[in-house]
Amino acid sequence: LSSQKKFDEIKKANQAAAKKLVEDQFSSSSEDDDEDAEVKQGKILAKTFTIYTSQTDGDASELERTRQYMNEAFQSGAMTCLICIASVKRNQAVWSCCGCFCIFHLVCIQKWAKDSLFLVSSPLTDDDFGKKDYPWPCPKCRFEYKRSETPSRYYCYCGKVENPTLDPWLVPHSCGQICEREFKPSCGHKCLLLCHPGPCPPCPKMVTITCHCKKAKPVPRRCSAKEWSCCLPCGRTLLCGQHTCENSCHAGDCQPCPRVSKQRCICGRQTAERLCASPQWQCDQVCGKRLPCGNHTCEQVCHAGPCGDCPRSGKRSCPCEKSKFTLPCTEDVPTCGDSCDKVLECGIHKCSQRCHRGPCEICRQEVEKQCRCGKHTKRMPCHKPYLCETKCTKIRDCQKHQCRRKCCSGNCPPCDQVCGRTLGCRNHKCPSGCHRGSCNPCPETVDVKCNCGKTVIKVPCGRERTIKPPKCKQLCSRPPTCHHSTQEKHYCHFGGCPPCRQSCQKTLMCGHLCPVSCHDEALVKQTGLHQSAGPWEQPAEPAFIQTALPCPPCEVPIPVECLGQHEVTPLPCHCANPYSCKRFCGRLLDCQNHTCMKECHHVTKLNSSADGKRAGPECSQCEEECSKPRPSGCPHRCVLPCHPGDCPSCVQMLKIKCHCKLSILYIECLKLTCADLKEKELLISCKNQCPKELPCGHRCKEICHSGSCPLNCSQKVKLRCLCKRLKKEIQCSKIQDGQVSLECDALCKEMKRKASEIKEAEAKAAIEEEKRRQQAELEAFENRLKGRRKNKKRKDEVEVEQSSWQKYKNLIMLPMFGVAVVMV
Repeated sequence: LSSQKKFDEIKKANQAAAKKLVEDQFSSSSEDDDEDAEVKQGKILAKTFTIYTSQTDGDASELERTRQYMNEAFQSGAMTCLICIASVKRNQAVWSCCGCFCIFHLVCIQKWAKDSLFLVSSPLTDDDFGKKDYPWPCPKCRFEYKRSETPSRYYCYCGKVENPTLDPWLVPHSCGQICEREFKPSCGHKCLLLCHPGPCPPCPKMVTITCHCKKAKPVPRRCSAKEWSCCLPCGRTLLCGQHTCENSCHAGDCQPCPRVSKQRCICGRQTAERLCASPQWQCDQVCGKRLPCGNHTCEQVCHAGPCGDCPRSGKRSCPCEKSKFTLPCTEDVPTCGDSCDKVLECGIHKCSQRCHRGPCEICRQEVEKQCRCGKHTKRMPCHKPYLCETKCTKIRDCQKHQCRRKCCSGNCPPCDQVCGRTLGCRNHKCPSGCHRGSCNPCPETVDVKCNCGKTVIKVPCGRERTIKPPKCKQLCSRPPTCHHSTQEKHYCHFGGCPPCRQSCQKTLMCGHLCPVSCHDEALVKQTGLHQSAGPWEQPAEPAFIQTALPCPPCEVPIPVECLGQHEVTPLPCHCANPYSCKRFCGRLLDCQNHTCMKECHHVTKLNSSADGKRAGPECSQCEEECSKPRPSGCPHRCVLPCHPGDCPSCVQMLKIKCHCKLSILYIECLKLTCADLKEKELLISCKNQCPKELPCGHRCKEICHSGSCPLNCSQKVKLRCLCKRLKKEIQCSKIQDGQVSLECDALCKEMKRKASEIKEAEAKAAIEEEKRRQQAELEAFENRLKGRRKNKKRKDEVEVEQSSWQKYKNLIMLPMFGVAVVMV
């Protein structure tokens, strides 16, 4: 008993703790506190920038960037180092890029700069290692910094304080002093905000300045938006000197004059309509004026000013420029006859020809040349380059692939293959060329949104899997999950909305409203799912679940009539349903002969004007058979039970064979009994060809029919003469009657006579052959009886000796014939 009592106490305590845990889970008090703090912080930041924006009266894009950086600085874990892909904490030394204002760990950016300088200034890729100051880029925006600009100390954002102290009331990594950085573009003023991340906002100073065209009176405006237009015509004189600018007041130089006017060319011979913006133009005519020498004319095309002296006057040099001659301009300079001695294109040898006009020939002297890689030498003409076929086996700057370039000088080019390794974000691959060391971090950023998508923070690619979504300050816009049109106001969130606490107010079936609170998402305790073995066992399933409960029953009394409309009794609203009074129904059935013997039951009225004592579809049916007479010729009985009126037509199917006894037909009884002889003939027919065979051997062509088949066969057959040469197609019925016959003609008789003569000749030849065979057998038999041996050669036969040609002609002709065939 004591153990059971302890078990019950522990069980009650566990249930109470589980109920409290569920209530705390659905309550948003703690979240509301956090949200209230964040809302206050966001309101302060938004109010500050709203006032600043309203005062700038200009472009607020840079201000929006500053607000975003400030917002990320206040949120824990929002700022991430793109090199190590880790969060930037308040107590860590950082460095900020002056191009994109992205924040990195100081140690990470130092290692990045060192690795970048090593890759760029590697001795395998450049021979000037140590002589040039190679820059290193920002990991995000690729803004280049010099080697001397590599950060070595930790400063605040404005650069005034080294190693700023950690202050929870200031922006992380800020010194708390006034920024005082010059605005970009420079306007002479300095930023008045406290030390902050990101770009400085637009200059809010007030200056008195006039419009672009200087016509309007000076007005006070913000320095960031000091340039303004009065929208009046500009009126400045254009470059053509004839027209004025008709555009509205604008900044910068005026556009070229769009008008057209007649203008002369430089030489003044031709006149054409041209744009005022380009008055200077040349025609296509050659000058042609007589030069001072009096022998030649100017060959320049449309020029201004004097033509100048004759180009052939004064001292002129020979082609090799060793001798000078003073000759009239009408005579050409002769060659001096000395050697040319001009340095050829090779830069080593000189031209060995005599002084000549025109370019020198290529260098044809043979020299001992060394290839570019220095492994082979060869004697060849000086003007031809020498490249060997040896492939370079040096490893390129990526330390993975060989150069494989023919006759390489040792200064191998960078590797041209793509790296293709997966970056740290696990989403993209390195697009850079094949390189050593680790790849650059992924420069892409990913938007992490709240549930409604109105609050967005940008995080480096790869961090979207671990970073928490931002908390949104917008009200939740989800539709209510219960039957109410609106729900209690709460902020945007993930997961399900809190349960509704409004009154139900549902209209019940009885017409009343439900007075209890909303129970569409009520907490219901689970019972009987798991029996614990002792107080030490933890429950494996939650003690409460969320489910919709039905509305409670209504208790208002309502008068209700019985099902058979025999009496009326008052009942509660939730059970105010029609009931049975246990009497007999007594309604007249549809057969018009019997009444319903069921207890009091519900009867559906098919027609409001009908008699109230008639039976409905719920009443019992008459189970007696119909005894009414059937139509004449129908052997079946009525299939319906006792019913009023005439019996329906017989629709049973009769199973009958067709006339040809091959198919089984199913015909309605009514159609067969009511049909005449012709209709019965058609109904019993299967509509197929008759399978019976006529006396002539052919099949009947008629459709399935009764009685015997007609004897007049219309099938066409072939009729031949006695010699089988002539043939003719005739109906089978005419041949059976013997009306038609086919006689042989004269040609048939002639062919028959010739065939008989051939047979007689063959018979005579066979008899003679048989006689010769028998005579040969008889002679052979007689020779065997006399014992004669093989016939010897007759003595009177003289052996003729063959010549050498006859003996060896086959051995000579066969090879010659084979050779001739091959040649052909």
